[in-house]
Amino acid sequence: MLGVLGGFVVVGAVILVGYVAGRLAIGGPQAGFALNQVAFFVTNPALLFTVLADAHLGSVFSEYLPIALISSLAIAALYVVLSRFLFRRPAAETAIGAMASSYVNANNIGIPITVYALGDATLIAPVLLVQLLLLAPLYLTILDLTSSRKPSVRAVLTQPFRNPMIIASLLGVAVSATGFRPPQPVWDSLALIGGAAVPMVLISFGMSLPGSRPLKAGPDRLQVLTATALKTALMPVAAYLTAHHLFGLDGERLLGAVVVSALPTAQNVFMFAGRYGRGIPLARDTVLLSSALAIPALVVVAALLA
Repeated sequence: MLGVLGGFVVVGAVILVGYVAGRLAIGGPQAGFALNQVAFFVTNPALLFTVLADAHLGSVFSEYLPIALISSLAIAALYVVLSRFLFRRPAAETAIGAMASSYVNANNIGIPITVYALGDATLIAPVLLVQLLLLAPLYLTILDLTSSRKPSVRAVLTQPFRNPMIIASLLGVAVSATGFRPPQPVWDSLALIGGAAVPMVLISFGMSLPGSRPLKAGPDRLQVLTATALKTALMPVAAYLTAHHLFGLDGERLLGAVVVSALPTAQNVFMFAGRYGRGIPLARDTVLLSSALAIPALVVVAALLA
């Protein structure tokens, strides 16, 4: 449990630094937006490339991969249905809400939790692969098409190959599969740039908080509560049902699948929302609430399954 708490303390401390910087207006009123853009186009692609290029792809194609995909898509689909008939929000905001309901913080919270709480970092690799190579391209394509005025067939077909994060992910998988290694100076440069990705996103997120009022009255409140409930409560249930009844997992392997699904919403959802200027309060507030509720949710999961 100390590993779980430690992971959240580190993340919270960096967000707090961003909050203070925002309160002091360091870098001006657009500093947070600028950091978000740099993260989207520069640091995150470098991080994704190095992470996937170093991954042993053979070890990630386990039951955890379809479990992560099925549970994520089930929860996202449930949010889409609610958005269609209850919230009646545009496609872009619906995509952000679906992502906030089902896209877990597998990197800066998931890795420390799987290492310190479960003792096995490979549990998070299939989730990273699903989110980076399947879910992120899907959501980014939707956001690209719904944010442009007249999407053409060519735009639909070529969009995945024009997004820097998707390109970096595909290149990373290609490097891992072929065994090719870039020259060491190139690799070191990418690793150095990628090392700035997580703190840059967290600081940008913290800088967006001054002046904001989570759960303020308005059309986003019910969506935030719905996305948070889906992410915190229903997604672990979906993962349990999928892992136990479809794949026959039990014991520690079942615990690992459910723990990973109970992780909070990833800050990348906020980064995507900021990049396209759609659903920003929904993404920000869901990240905050799901992060606050993740510790008690993980305690409940451990108590029931450990």
